[in-house]
Amino acid sequence: MYALGIDVGSVSTNMVLLDSNKDVVEKIYIRTKGRPMDSVKTGLSIICKKYDDKQIRAVGTTGSGRMIASIQVGADVVKNEITAHAVAAINIDSDVKTIIEIGGQDSKIILIRDGVVVDFAMNTVCAAGTGSFLDRQAERLEIPIEKFGGYALKAKVPVRIAGRCAVFAESDMIHKQQLGYDNYDIIGGLCDALVRNYLSNVGKGKEILNKVIFQGGVAANKGIHKAFENTLQLPISIPPHHDVMGAIGVAILAYEKIEFEKSRTKFKGFSVASDEFQSRSFVCAGCPNQCEIVSVLENQKEIGFFGDRCGKYSEASLATVGYGSGVGSG
Repeated sequence: MYALGIDVGSVSTNMVLLDSNKDVVEKIYIRTKGRPMDSVKTGLSIICKKYDDKQIRAVGTTGSGRMIASIQVGADVVKNEITAHAVAAINIDSDVKTIIEIGGQDSKIILIRDGVVVDFAMNTVCAAGTGSFLDRQAERLEIPIEKFGGYALKAKVPVRIAGRCAVFAESDMIHKQQLGYDNYDIIGGLCDALVRNYLSNVGKGKEILNKVIFQGGVAANKGIHKAFENTLQLPISIPPHHDVMGAIGVAILAYEKIEFEKSRTKFKGFSVASDEFQSRSFVCAGCPNQCEIVSVLENQKEIGFFGDRCGKYSEASLATVGYGSGVGSG
């Protein structure tokens, strides 16, 4: 019996299967490409080649696309990314106090004390340091992103890069290239600048204590990892499945919920991988809030709603479809 965790982000959709020991037995990475429902279908179609519906004990969704994914697959638990990443980290090391998480388009810091999240922050206006920004710079420099961090480690004298803004960082890199600086030193300087940007924005005013865990796809970048350790003067550990920690965390939460309630999963089955899904939106005029409601359709039939503050649509759809109170929780 396995727990399925689905993390639908703006850049990637990650899926994991956990066994009863909370160990990862399968993990899948798919580019979302602005089509979250299609990416979920793709992931399910891969998993169903090795597993069947009866082996799925619980399902959880997280990420920016968690609501639409929960309606699509029938989730037992829906949680935000902060909760999911914290649960995954605590499961690995109960003594963790700080989580640095940098993904494709956003970055977060989560502070944990005695196994409880006490504070967090996310980037708001700048994408400098995120995976998509690093991908763009690697492409511009014609360097495979897998080797980007290795280049930084070879820097002899990292140049000073203006890293407080993605636009300024890129223009400053170009300027340094025109001055004849070595690519190794430019990339090393960029990694240092992006870490400074993270700490002065996302980590501003936060007490970063050991033990520190680095999660998210950018944790694979050795240059960023080294820059964090040098700047913080702390050892920073990277978990084996750093790139899918959100999916791991929500899978754990889903499994624990089902076990605690002694209930059956609401998972609709792998057959949804062959169904056609669409989403539509409309503005509710029922009150001054004018909520934008998203309607999810499966094979041209409405199966759920989200986006309303009062529950007029979402609660009615849950009662009809039978997803339970887990959908829409924070």
